[in-house]
Amino acid sequence: MPVPRPREPAITRQHATPKPIDADEPWMRGLHADTGYLLYRLGLRSGQLFNTFLQESGLRLRHYAVLRYLAGSAGALQRELSTRLGYDPSAIVGLVDDLEKLDLTERRPSPDDRRSKIVVLTEKGRIFLRDTDEAGRRVTNDLLEPLDAGERDALHALLLRIADQP
Repeated sequence: MPVPRPREPAITRQHATPKPIDADEPWMRGLHADTGYLLYRLGLRSGQLFNTFLQESGLRLRHYAVLRYLAGSAGALQRELSTRLGYDPSAIVGLVDDLEKLDLTERRPSPDDRRSKIVVLTEKGRIFLRDTDEAGRRVTNDLLEPLDAGERDALHALLLRIADQP
C-alpha cells in the first residue's frame, strides 16, 4: 500500500510574497487595463502580507477584522458582525469560537434580549490589537511604499467612497 504524502499547506512562504506583475508581458496588458483585477490583486497581496504577520498568533485577517470591529463598539450580535463585515453567518460562529478560545472575545447576554448573546472584546483582545496595530501599519506602508503621502490619502479617500456603496 503506498504511503500517503503529507499535504503542503494551502499558503506557503512562497505564496506569501507574490512575484511582481510584469506589465510588459502581452497577456498582462489586458489585465492591467482592468481596474477590478488590479484591486483584486492588491487585496490578495494585502491579505497575504497581513496573514503572514498574524501567522505567529494563529489568527488570520478575518479574525483581526472581527476584533477591530468590536474595538469600536460596546459589543455586537453575531448577525451584526456578519452583516457589517460581509462574512457568512456560519463563518462568524467559527471566528468568534476561535477568538473566545484565545480569551480575546467573550459572549455575554444581550442587555436588550437575554436570549441573545453579544460578542465583546476582552482586555486581552484590546492588548492584542494595540500590539498588532503597529505591525498593521508596517504592512500597509510596505504595500503602499511606491506612493507619496498625498497619493496615499487620495487612494484612501477613493477606496472609502467605493467601499461605502451598497
